[in-house]
Amino acid sequence: MGITAAFMVPHPPLIIPQVGGGQEQQIRHTTDSYHEIARGIGQLQPETIVLISPHQMMYTDYFHISPGRKARGDFGRFRAGQVKLEASYDTDFVRRLCSAADKRNLSAGTLGEKDPSLDHGSMVPLYFVNQYWTDYQLVRIGLSGLPLTAHYELGEAIRETAEALNRKTIVIASGDLSHRLKEDGPYGYQKEGPEYDSRIMSVMEKADFGALLEFSEDFCEKAGECGHRSFTVMAGALDGTQVEARRHSYEGPFGVGYGICSYRASVSDPRRHFRVQYEEMERARISENRKKEDAYVRLARKTIENYIRTGSIISLPEKLPKEMYAHRAGVFVSIKKEGRLRGCIGTLQATQPSIAEEILHNAISAAVNDPRFSPIEPEELDRLTISVDVLGETEKIESPSQLDVKRYGVVVTSAHKRGLLLPNLEGVDTAADQIAIAKRKAGIGEEEAFHLDRFEVVRHF
Repeated sequence: MGITAAFMVPHPPLIIPQVGGGQEQQIRHTTDSYHEIARGIGQLQPETIVLISPHQMMYTDYFHISPGRKARGDFGRFRAGQVKLEASYDTDFVRRLCSAADKRNLSAGTLGEKDPSLDHGSMVPLYFVNQYWTDYQLVRIGLSGLPLTAHYELGEAIRETAEALNRKTIVIASGDLSHRLKEDGPYGYQKEGPEYDSRIMSVMEKADFGALLEFSEDFCEKAGECGHRSFTVMAGALDGTQVEARRHSYEGPFGVGYGICSYRASVSDPRRHFRVQYEEMERARISENRKKEDAYVRLARKTIENYIRTGSIISLPEKLPKEMYAHRAGVFVSIKKEGRLRGCIGTLQATQPSIAEEILHNAISAAVNDPRFSPIEPEELDRLTISVDVLGETEKIESPSQLDVKRYGVVVTSAHKRGLLLPNLEGVDTAADQIAIAKRKAGIGEEEAFHLDRFEVVRHF
Protein backbone atom coordinates (compact mmCIF):
# COMPACT_ATOMS: atom_id res chain seq x y z
CA MET A 1 0.00 0.00 0.00
CA GLY A 2 1.60 3.25 1.10
CA ILE A 3 1.13 6.47 -0.90
CA THR A 4 -1.09 5.71 -3.89
CA ALA A 5 -1.70 9.27 -5.10
CA ALA A 6 -1.16 12.91 -4.30
CA PHE A 7 -2.86 16.16 -5.23
CA MET A 8 -1.88 19.80 -5.49
CA VAL A 9 -4.92 21.99 -4.82
CA PRO A 10 -5.77 25.61 -3.92
CA HIS A 11 -8.03 26.73 -1.08
CA PRO A 12 -9.97 29.89 -2.01
CA PRO A 13 -12.98 30.04 0.36
CA LEU A 14 -15.06 31.70 -2.34
CA ILE A 15 -15.07 28.44 -4.29
CA ILE A 16 -17.65 27.26 -1.72
CA PRO A 17 -21.00 28.44 -3.19
CA GLN A 18 -22.33 29.65 0.18
CA VAL A 19 -19.21 31.82 0.51
CA GLY A 20 -18.73 32.87 -3.10
CA GLY A 21 -22.33 33.92 -3.68
CA GLY A 22 -21.82 33.53 -7.42
CA GLN A 23 -18.17 34.62 -7.59
CA GLU A 24 -17.18 30.97 -7.75
CA GLN A 25 -18.47 30.97 -11.32
CA GLN A 26 -15.46 33.07 -12.29
CA ILE A 27 -13.18 30.16 -11.41
CA ARG A 28 -15.36 27.51 -12.97
CA HIS A 29 -12.37 25.68 -14.43
CA THR A 30 -10.90 25.34 -10.93
CA THR A 31 -14.22 24.15 -9.52
CA ASP A 32 -14.66 21.55 -12.26
CA SER A 33 -11.10 20.30 -11.73
CA TYR A 34 -11.70 20.07 -7.98
CA HIS A 35 -14.73 17.85 -8.58
CA GLU A 36 -12.72 15.75 -11.02
CA ILE A 37 -9.93 14.99 -8.58
CA ALA A 38 -12.38 14.51 -5.70
CA ARG A 39 -14.22 11.87 -7.76
CA GLY A 40 -10.85 10.25 -8.37
CA ILE A 41 -10.16 10.19 -4.63
CA GLY A 42 -13.54 8.58 -4.12
CA GLN A 43 -12.57 5.84 -6.58
CA LEU A 44 -9.25 5.29 -4.79
CA GLN A 45 -11.05 4.88 -1.43
CA PRO A 46 -8.09 5.91 0.75
CA GLU A 47 -7.98 4.80 4.37
CA THR A 48 -5.89 7.84 5.36
CA ILE A 49 -5.67 11.32 3.91
CA VAL A 50 -2.58 13.31 4.83
CA LEU A 51 -3.37 16.99 4.32
CA ILE A 52 -0.71 19.71 4.45
CA SER A 53 -2.05 23.21 4.98
CA PRO A 54 -0.28 26.59 5.17
CA HIS A 55 -3.09 27.79 7.46
CA GLN A 56 -2.59 25.10 10.06
CA MET A 57 -0.49 26.01 13.11
CA MET A 58 2.90 27.20 11.86
CA TYR A 59 6.14 27.59 13.80
CA THR A 60 9.53 28.83 12.70
CA ASP A 61 11.42 25.67 13.61
CA TYR A 62 8.77 23.00 14.14
CA PHE A 63 6.17 21.07 12.12
CA HIS A 64 2.88 20.91 13.98
CA ILE A 65 0.84 17.73 13.52
CA SER A 66 -2.71 18.02 14.80
CA PRO A 67 -3.31 15.91 17.93
CA GLY A 68 -6.48 14.32 19.28
CA ARG A 69 -9.15 12.10 17.78
CA LYS A 70 -11.20 14.52 15.69
CA ALA A 71 -11.65 18.12 14.67
CA ARG A 72 -14.47 20.34 13.47
CA GLY A 73 -14.66 23.55 11.56
CA ASP A 74 -16.97 25.84 9.64
CA PHE A 75 -16.82 28.81 7.29
CA GLY A 76 -18.18 31.28 9.85
CA ARG A 77 -15.31 33.73 9.35
CA PHE A 78 -16.35 33.83 5.70
CA ARG A 79 -20.01 34.48 6.59
CA ALA A 80 -21.08 30.91 5.86
CA GLY A 81 -21.21 29.32 9.30
CA GLN A 82 -23.84 26.87 8.07
CA VAL A 83 -21.13 25.03 6.10
CA LYS A 84 -19.59 22.69 8.66
CA LEU A 85 -17.04 19.90 8.43
CA GLU A 86 -15.81 17.22 10.80
CA ALA A 87 -12.92 14.79 10.46
CA SER A 88 -11.57 11.91 12.54
CA TYR A 89 -7.82 11.76 12.96
CA ASP A 90 -5.66 8.70 12.27
CA THR A 91 -4.01 8.59 15.68
CA ASP A 92 -1.86 5.56 14.83
CA PHE A 93 -0.48 7.31 11.78
CA VAL A 94 0.22 10.47 13.77
CA ARG A 95 2.06 8.55 16.48
CA ARG A 96 4.12 6.61 13.95
CA LEU A 97 4.89 9.75 11.94
CA CYS A 98 6.17 11.58 15.01
CA SER A 99 8.49 8.66 15.70
CA ALA A 100 9.71 8.60 12.09
CA ALA A 101 10.43 12.35 12.26
CA ASP A 102 12.36 11.90 15.51
CA LYS A 103 14.57 9.25 13.91
CA ARG A 104 15.42 11.76 11.18
CA ASN A 105 16.07 14.53 13.74
CA LEU A 106 13.19 16.47 12.24
CA SER A 107 11.49 18.87 14.63
CA ALA A 108 7.88 17.70 14.34
CA GLY A 109 5.15 16.66 16.73
CA THR A 110 1.77 17.34 18.30
CA LEU A 111 2.80 19.96 20.85
CA GLY A 112 1.84 23.62 20.66
CA GLU A 113 -1.73 23.45 19.39
CA LYS A 114 -3.54 26.75 19.97
CA ASP A 115 -6.70 26.23 17.92
CA PRO A 116 -7.97 22.67 17.33
CA SER A 117 -10.57 23.67 14.74
CA LEU A 118 -10.07 22.93 11.06
CA ASP A 119 -8.51 25.78 9.07
CA HIS A 120 -9.84 26.86 5.68
CA GLY A 121 -6.73 25.49 3.97
CA SER A 122 -7.95 22.07 5.16
CA MET A 123 -11.69 22.58 4.87
CA VAL A 124 -11.79 23.65 1.21
CA PRO A 125 -10.20 20.40 -0.08
CA LEU A 126 -12.24 18.30 2.36
CA TYR A 127 -15.45 20.01 1.26
CA PHE A 128 -14.94 18.54 -2.20
CA VAL A 129 -13.54 15.18 -1.10
CA ASN A 130 -16.47 14.58 1.26
CA GLN A 131 -18.92 14.75 -1.64
CA TYR A 132 -17.41 11.55 -3.02
CA TRP A 133 -15.72 9.74 -0.12
CA THR A 134 -16.01 10.02 3.67
CA ASP A 135 -14.69 6.72 4.99
CA TYR A 136 -11.19 7.99 5.77
CA GLN A 137 -9.14 9.23 8.67
CA LEU A 138 -7.22 12.49 8.51
CA VAL A 139 -3.65 13.50 9.33
CA ARG A 140 -3.37 17.29 9.31
CA ILE A 141 0.07 18.90 9.18
CA GLY A 142 1.25 22.51 9.23
CA LEU A 143 4.30 24.06 7.66
CA SER A 144 7.38 25.65 9.23
CA GLY A 145 10.12 28.19 8.65
CA LEU A 146 12.63 25.37 8.20
CA PRO A 147 14.43 24.92 4.85
CA LEU A 148 12.69 23.35 1.88
CA THR A 149 14.84 20.24 2.29
CA ALA A 150 13.33 19.74 5.76
CA HIS A 151 9.82 19.94 4.26
CA TYR A 152 10.79 17.40 1.62
CA GLU A 153 12.22 15.11 4.29
CA LEU A 154 9.00 15.34 6.29
CA GLY A 155 7.28 14.04 3.17
CA GLU A 156 9.73 11.12 3.12
CA ALA A 157 8.76 10.35 6.72
CA ILE A 158 5.08 10.41 5.68
CA ARG A 159 5.82 7.87 2.93
CA GLU A 160 7.71 5.63 5.37
CA THR A 161 4.82 5.77 7.83
CA ALA A 162 2.20 4.89 5.23
CA GLU A 163 4.29 1.91 4.08
CA ALA A 164 4.98 0.72 7.64
CA LEU A 165 1.27 0.80 8.52
CA ASN A 166 0.27 -0.67 5.15
CA ARG A 167 -2.29 2.11 4.85
CA LYS A 168 -3.83 3.06 1.53
CA THR A 169 -2.86 6.71 1.79
CA ILE A 170 -3.17 9.82 -0.34
CA VAL A 171 -1.54 13.21 0.21
CA ILE A 172 -3.27 16.53 -0.42
CA ALA A 173 -1.01 19.57 -0.63
CA SER A 174 -3.21 22.59 -0.04
CA GLY A 175 -1.84 25.91 -1.22
CA ASP A 176 -2.58 28.83 -3.52
CA LEU A 177 0.12 30.11 -5.83
CA SER A 178 1.15 33.78 -6.07
CA HIS A 179 -1.00 36.42 -4.37
CA ARG A 180 0.57 39.21 -6.43
CA LEU A 181 -0.77 38.76 -9.93
CA LYS A 182 -2.80 41.96 -10.33
CA GLU A 183 -2.65 45.54 -9.11
CA ASP A 184 -6.23 45.28 -7.86
CA GLY A 185 -5.60 41.92 -6.20
CA PRO A 186 -5.38 41.43 -2.42
CA TYR A 187 -1.62 42.10 -2.29
CA GLY A 188 -1.06 44.13 -5.44
CA TYR A 189 1.26 43.23 -8.28
CA GLN A 190 4.86 42.07 -8.39
CA LYS A 191 6.53 40.86 -11.58
CA GLU A 192 7.69 37.82 -9.63
CA GLY A 193 4.04 36.83 -9.13
CA PRO A 194 3.24 35.68 -12.68
CA GLU A 195 6.83 34.46 -13.03
CA TYR A 196 6.36 32.20 -10.03
CA ASP A 197 3.04 30.83 -11.26
CA SER A 198 4.42 30.05 -14.71
CA ARG A 199 7.49 28.39 -13.24
CA ILE A 200 5.67 26.37 -10.56
CA MET A 201 3.03 25.07 -12.95
CA SER A 202 5.75 23.96 -15.36
CA VAL A 203 7.53 22.14 -12.53
CA MET A 204 4.39 20.51 -11.16
CA GLU A 205 2.82 19.40 -14.43
CA LYS A 206 6.06 17.53 -15.22
CA ALA A 207 6.53 16.25 -11.65
CA ASP A 208 10.01 17.73 -11.76
CA PHE A 209 10.07 17.77 -7.96
CA GLY A 210 13.79 18.37 -7.57
CA ALA A 211 13.27 21.85 -9.02
CA LEU A 212 11.06 22.73 -6.03
CA LEU A 213 14.19 22.84 -3.87
CA GLU A 214 15.85 25.36 -6.20
CA PHE A 215 13.34 28.19 -5.69
CA SER A 216 15.04 30.93 -3.68
CA GLU A 217 13.42 32.22 -0.52
CA ASP A 218 13.66 35.78 -1.82
CA PHE A 219 11.91 34.94 -5.09
CA CYS A 220 9.10 33.10 -3.29
CA GLU A 221 8.63 35.97 -0.86
CA LYS A 222 8.43 38.57 -3.61
CA ALA A 223 5.94 36.41 -5.48
CA GLY A 224 3.76 36.17 -2.37
CA GLU A 225 3.33 32.44 -2.81
CA CYS A 226 1.30 30.38 -0.38
CA GLY A 227 1.70 26.69 -1.11
CA HIS A 228 5.32 26.07 -2.08
CA ARG A 229 6.21 24.33 1.15
CA SER A 230 3.04 22.24 0.99
CA PHE A 231 3.96 21.08 -2.50
CA THR A 232 7.47 20.25 -1.31
CA VAL A 233 6.17 18.03 1.51
CA MET A 234 3.95 16.27 -1.00
CA ALA A 235 6.93 15.78 -3.33
CA GLY A 236 8.86 14.17 -0.48
CA ALA A 237 5.99 11.74 0.09
CA LEU A 238 6.48 10.59 -3.52
CA ASP A 239 10.27 10.38 -3.21
CA GLY A 240 11.86 7.56 -5.18
CA THR A 241 8.61 6.82 -7.01
CA GLN A 242 7.59 7.14 -10.62
CA VAL A 243 4.36 9.10 -10.96
CA GLU A 244 1.78 9.73 -13.62
CA ALA A 245 1.41 13.51 -13.48
CA ARG A 246 -1.53 15.48 -14.82
CA ARG A 247 -2.20 19.20 -14.92
CA HIS A 248 -5.91 19.82 -14.46
CA SER A 249 -6.23 23.60 -14.36
CA TYR A 250 -4.73 27.00 -13.65
CA GLU A 251 -6.60 30.28 -13.07
CA GLY A 252 -5.90 33.61 -11.43
CA PRO A 253 -8.76 36.07 -12.08
CA PHE A 254 -8.73 37.59 -8.59
CA GLY A 255 -4.99 38.27 -8.42
CA VAL A 256 -4.26 34.93 -6.74
CA GLY A 257 -3.07 31.85 -8.64
CA TYR A 258 -5.03 28.59 -8.34
CA GLY A 259 -3.35 25.46 -9.72
CA ILE A 260 -4.53 21.84 -9.61
CA CYS A 261 -2.36 18.83 -10.48
CA SER A 262 -2.65 15.14 -9.65
CA TYR A 263 -0.10 12.35 -9.29
CA ARG A 264 -0.70 8.60 -9.39
CA ALA A 265 2.12 6.61 -7.82
CA SER A 266 3.73 3.86 -9.84
CA VAL A 267 6.89 1.79 -9.35
CA SER A 268 10.03 2.65 -7.43
CA ASP A 269 12.58 4.76 -9.27
CA PRO A 270 15.98 5.39 -7.66
CA ARG A 271 16.51 8.32 -10.06
CA ARG A 272 13.83 10.29 -8.20
CA HIS A 273 15.51 10.69 -4.82
CA PHE A 274 15.53 14.45 -5.29
CA ARG A 275 16.52 15.64 -1.81
CA VAL A 276 19.59 13.43 -1.73
CA GLN A 277 20.58 14.63 -5.20
CA TYR A 278 20.07 18.27 -4.25
CA GLU A 279 22.10 17.96 -1.06
CA GLU A 280 24.91 16.25 -2.94
CA MET A 281 24.97 19.11 -5.45
CA GLU A 282 24.94 21.66 -2.64
CA ARG A 283 27.85 19.98 -0.89
CA ALA A 284 29.79 19.95 -4.16
CA ARG A 285 28.99 23.64 -4.75
CA ILE A 286 30.04 24.62 -1.23
CA SER A 287 33.21 22.55 -1.51
CA GLU A 288 34.11 24.27 -4.76
CA ASN A 289 33.35 27.71 -3.30
CA ARG A 290 35.49 26.98 -0.24
CA LYS A 291 38.50 26.61 -2.51
CA LYS A 292 37.96 30.22 -3.60
CA GLU A 293 37.49 31.76 -0.13
CA ASP A 294 39.92 34.53 0.77
CA ALA A 295 41.78 34.94 4.07
CA TYR A 296 38.96 36.90 5.70
CA VAL A 297 36.37 34.19 5.09
CA ARG A 298 38.78 31.34 5.85
CA LEU A 299 39.46 32.92 9.25
CA ALA A 300 35.73 33.24 9.97
CA ARG A 301 35.07 29.65 8.91
CA LYS A 302 37.99 28.22 10.89
CA THR A 303 36.83 30.18 13.96
CA ILE A 304 33.24 28.94 13.66
CA GLU A 305 34.15 25.30 13.00
CA ASN A 306 36.58 25.13 15.90
CA TYR A 307 34.23 26.83 18.34
CA ILE A 308 31.22 24.66 17.42
CA ARG A 309 33.22 21.44 17.62
CA THR A 310 35.33 22.19 20.70
CA GLY A 311 33.86 25.23 22.45
CA SER A 312 37.26 26.94 22.33
CA ILE A 313 38.46 30.09 20.57
CA ILE A 314 41.36 29.68 18.16
CA SER A 315 44.54 31.67 18.52
CA LEU A 316 45.03 34.38 15.97
CA PRO A 317 46.73 32.69 13.00
CA GLU A 318 50.01 33.83 11.56
CA LYS A 319 50.56 34.79 7.93
CA LEU A 320 47.28 36.63 7.46
CA PRO A 321 47.34 39.66 5.12
CA LYS A 322 49.07 42.54 6.89
CA GLU A 323 46.01 44.80 6.83
CA MET A 324 44.09 42.30 8.96
CA TYR A 325 46.59 42.88 11.80
CA ALA A 326 47.32 46.56 11.21
CA HIS A 327 43.86 48.04 10.63
CA ARG A 328 40.72 48.35 12.73
CA ALA A 329 37.16 48.42 11.40
CA GLY A 330 33.63 47.31 12.04
CA VAL A 331 32.96 43.83 10.69
CA PHE A 332 29.84 41.79 9.95
CA VAL A 333 29.97 38.01 9.61
CA SER A 334 27.03 36.48 7.75
CA ILE A 335 26.25 32.75 7.68
CA LYS A 336 23.82 31.12 5.26
CA LYS A 337 22.56 27.58 4.93
CA GLU A 338 20.75 26.44 1.77
CA GLY A 339 20.45 30.07 0.71
CA ARG A 340 18.73 31.12 3.95
CA LEU A 341 20.28 33.33 6.60
CA ARG A 342 21.51 31.24 9.53
CA GLY A 343 23.22 33.95 11.57
CA CYS A 344 24.57 37.47 11.17
CA ILE A 345 26.30 39.57 13.83
CA GLY A 346 28.55 42.53 13.41
CA THR A 347 29.86 45.84 14.67
CA LEU A 348 29.40 49.21 13.04
CA GLN A 349 32.71 50.43 14.45
CA ALA A 350 35.83 48.63 15.62
CA THR A 351 35.69 47.07 19.09
CA GLN A 352 38.82 44.92 18.82
CA PRO A 353 42.52 45.76 18.28
CA SER A 354 42.47 44.54 14.64
CA ILE A 355 40.23 43.43 11.81
CA ALA A 356 41.35 39.84 12.35
CA GLU A 357 40.27 39.91 15.98
CA GLU A 358 37.01 41.61 15.00
CA ILE A 359 36.32 38.70 12.65
CA LEU A 360 37.20 36.20 15.38
CA HIS A 361 34.79 37.77 17.85
CA ASN A 362 31.89 38.37 15.46
CA ALA A 363 32.15 34.98 13.74
CA ILE A 364 31.48 33.24 17.05
CA SER A 365 28.63 35.62 17.85
CA ALA A 366 27.03 35.04 14.44
CA ALA A 367 27.22 31.27 14.95
CA VAL A 368 25.81 31.03 18.46
CA ASN A 369 24.48 34.37 19.68
CA ASP A 370 22.15 35.66 16.97
CA PRO A 371 18.82 35.81 18.87
CA ARG A 372 16.87 35.02 15.70
CA PHE A 373 18.35 31.56 15.38
CA SER A 374 19.37 28.57 17.45
CA PRO A 375 23.14 27.97 17.76
CA ILE A 376 24.72 26.21 14.82
CA GLU A 377 25.13 22.46 15.28
CA PRO A 378 28.24 20.45 14.27
CA GLU A 379 26.36 18.56 11.55
CA GLU A 380 25.56 21.85 9.79
CA LEU A 381 29.15 23.00 9.37
CA ASP A 382 29.74 21.44 5.96
CA ARG A 383 26.59 23.12 4.59
CA LEU A 384 27.38 26.72 5.50
CA THR A 385 28.20 29.62 3.22
CA ILE A 386 30.04 32.49 4.94
CA SER A 387 30.74 36.08 3.99
CA VAL A 388 32.62 38.85 5.80
CA ASP A 389 31.83 42.55 5.37
CA VAL A 390 34.46 45.09 6.44
CA LEU A 391 32.78 48.44 7.01
CA GLY A 392 34.07 51.84 6.05
CA GLU A 393 33.44 55.05 8.01
CA THR A 394 29.87 56.31 8.28
CA GLU A 395 28.85 59.65 6.85
CA LYS A 396 25.67 61.63 7.47
CA ILE A 397 23.31 62.14 4.56
CA GLU A 398 20.34 64.44 4.16
CA SER A 399 18.08 62.37 1.95
CA PRO A 400 17.37 58.79 0.80
CA SER A 401 18.34 60.00 -2.68
CA GLN A 402 21.95 59.84 -1.49
CA LEU A 403 21.64 56.09 -0.97
CA ASP A 404 22.46 53.33 -3.44
CA VAL A 405 21.34 49.91 -2.18
CA LYS A 406 24.10 48.16 -4.11
CA ARG A 407 26.89 50.42 -2.88
CA TYR A 408 25.91 51.82 0.53
CA GLY A 409 24.68 50.36 3.77
CA VAL A 410 22.42 52.55 5.90
CA VAL A 411 22.14 53.44 9.58
CA VAL A 412 18.79 54.83 10.73
CA THR A 413 18.85 56.58 14.11
CA SER A 414 16.02 57.95 16.21
CA ALA A 415 16.97 59.12 19.72
CA HIS A 416 18.51 56.04 21.38
CA LYS A 417 17.26 53.60 18.72
CA ARG A 418 19.47 52.62 15.81
CA GLY A 419 19.00 50.18 12.96
CA LEU A 420 21.57 49.09 10.38
CA LEU A 421 21.31 47.31 7.06
CA LEU A 422 24.19 46.16 4.89
CA PRO A 423 24.28 46.98 1.15
CA ASN A 424 23.72 44.69 -1.79
CA LEU A 425 21.35 42.27 -0.08
CA GLU A 426 19.09 39.90 -2.00
CA GLY A 427 15.52 41.15 -1.99
CA VAL A 428 16.37 44.76 -1.07
CA ASP A 429 15.89 46.70 -4.30
CA THR A 430 15.25 50.32 -3.27
CA ALA A 431 16.44 52.85 -0.71
CA ALA A 432 12.91 52.90 0.69
CA ASP A 433 13.09 49.14 1.29
CA GLN A 434 16.49 49.55 2.90
CA ILE A 435 15.34 52.29 5.28
CA ALA A 436 12.10 50.48 6.15
CA ILE A 437 13.94 47.29 7.12
CA ALA A 438 16.51 49.19 9.18
CA LYS A 439 13.72 51.10 10.98
CA ARG A 440 11.87 47.87 11.67
CA LYS A 441 15.00 46.26 13.12
CA ALA A 442 15.45 49.23 15.44
CA GLY A 443 11.79 49.47 16.45
CA ILE A 444 11.47 52.98 15.00
CA GLY A 445 7.83 53.90 14.42
CA GLU A 446 6.40 55.43 11.27
CA GLU A 447 5.85 58.82 12.89
CA GLU A 448 9.20 59.04 14.66
CA ALA A 449 11.80 61.48 13.36
CA PHE A 450 15.08 59.92 12.28
CA HIS A 451 18.33 60.73 10.55
CA LEU A 452 20.41 58.72 8.10
CA ASP A 453 24.04 57.70 7.80
CA ARG A 454 25.55 55.69 5.01
CA PHE A 455 28.66 53.54 4.75
CA GLU A 456 30.49 51.44 2.20
CA VAL A 457 31.72 47.89 2.70
CA VAL A 458 34.25 45.53 1.23
CA ARG A 459 32.55 42.15 1.00
CA HIS A 460 34.64 39.01 1.20
CA PHE A 461 33.26 35.65 0.04
